[in-house]
Amino acid sequence: MLSNSKPLVISFSGIDGAGKSTQIDRLHARLSQAGASVTRLTFWDDVAFLSRFRAAVSQRFLGGEQGIGVPGKPVARNDKNDRRWYLTLARSPLYLFDVLSLRRVVARAHAAKPDVIVFDRYIYDQLAHVPDCWIGRWYVRWLLWLAPRPDIAYLLDVCPEAALERKPEYPLNFLHRYRNSYFELRSMAPELVVISSLDVDSVERTIWEEFQGRFLAQRQILRGRAVSRAQRSIA
Repeated sequence: MLSNSKPLVISFSGIDGAGKSTQIDRLHARLSQAGASVTRLTFWDDVAFLSRFRAAVSQRFLGGEQGIGVPGKPVARNDKNDRRWYLTLARSPLYLFDVLSLRRVVARAHAAKPDVIVFDRYIYDQLAHVPDCWIGRWYVRWLLWLAPRPDIAYLLDVCPEAALERKPEYPLNFLHRYRNSYFELRSMAPELVVISSLDVDSVERTIWEEFQGRFLAQRQILRGRAVSRAQRSIA
């Protein structure tokens, strides 16, 4: 580990097609080059409560196509975009179990003592589906209070039209609603750092600059670690 401090927890959120996977790969590469040990976790695979069961139930009762949409080969998914009231009511209690699972996963990841823990999606991506009404806001605030907050939470913002072109899976009107839900969530989760849509390299630089600005001490440690590794390789 780079220092005696606890690992830094970084999360990436945003609508489908925002470019999260690409930017996580690039941040991981930068951190690795700087000598940092990185643990990567995917919220749906590593955290979400009964994720396979939930996916199977959704597929059975809601239908829709499976797979990942790519330009020229769209996939018509039908799961989280179906927001009928009784589905929302059924899903909402599961978010509490997601938070409890997240607490365990974060604690376990901390115990392994990496330098940085990076999450592909976080509890924010679940809470963006909670209705914006008084009871929904109360529920979101309570879950945010229970959930471990990341040291920095990136929200990759992208035009829904561009996101749909990159990853054609969900209807455009849903992507617009989903994007708006993230911005409504920011009033309760001000730690979300919005990274505006730019070209891939510019987004990468903005993310890295934000990381460096937040963690100056860690940046200096990273540089020292990289120098030490270079000296050892020369020797």
